[in-house]
Amino acid sequence: MTDFALARRNMIDGQLRPNRVTNAQLLAAIGELPRERFLPEATRSVAYADDDVPLGNGRYLMEPMVLARLIQALQPRPEDRAMVVASGPGYGAALLARLVHSVIVVESDPTLAAAAERTAKELGIAGIRQTIGKLEQGAAESAPYDVIVIEGAVQVVPQAIFDQLAEGGRLTTVIAGPPGASGVAQLFMKEGGMASGRPLFDSGTPSLPGFAPPPRFTF
Repeated sequence: MTDFALARRNMIDGQLRPNRVTNAQLLAAIGELPRERFLPEATRSVAYADDDVPLGNGRYLMEPMVLARLIQALQPRPEDRAMVVASGPGYGAALLARLVHSVIVVESDPTLAAAAERTAKELGIAGIRQTIGKLEQGAAESAPYDVIVIEGAVQVVPQAIFDQLAEGGRLTTVIAGPPGASGVAQLFMKEGGMASGRPLFDSGTPSLPGFAPPPRFTF
């Protein structure tokens, strides 16, 4: 039988701390939150592996180190309102819920959303509201958000999601690379109504559906 508490400590000490995850509040949340509970029984044994965990239908639970660094780069504050796009079974949203005021989740897969709600209820996690819809559209009805994280690689961040970021807000995701190449995790910040980004680190995170760039017109 897997000792999940030991696996969790080993993940923090062997994957996160050596890769510059230093935020004390985030590390405490990761140490307290049972990541295995957000996975089906069949895959719980790999909950703390240094890899993305397949969920089916082309979706994955993001690699622990990548997710932790994306959340850390947001510099979440207790008063922040957050949006998580493609949280899947809800682990990333549950982490953020321990660090910010409230979390809106946008999920396109009703089965994953239902599992996330069930797990959050079982673990007594409050402050999360699930919405079902297209990932690339976000949740404009509850905008603006101080922090946004997209849990997966995307070819481009849609303008619709940038529009939901508050002035001074932060957004993190992985921008997918060309076929056969790694993507790049990026931090975007909104100032003067415009979002600009900078690279954080390389990442082989699988791509999410629905984030293709708009077609380009040619003459």
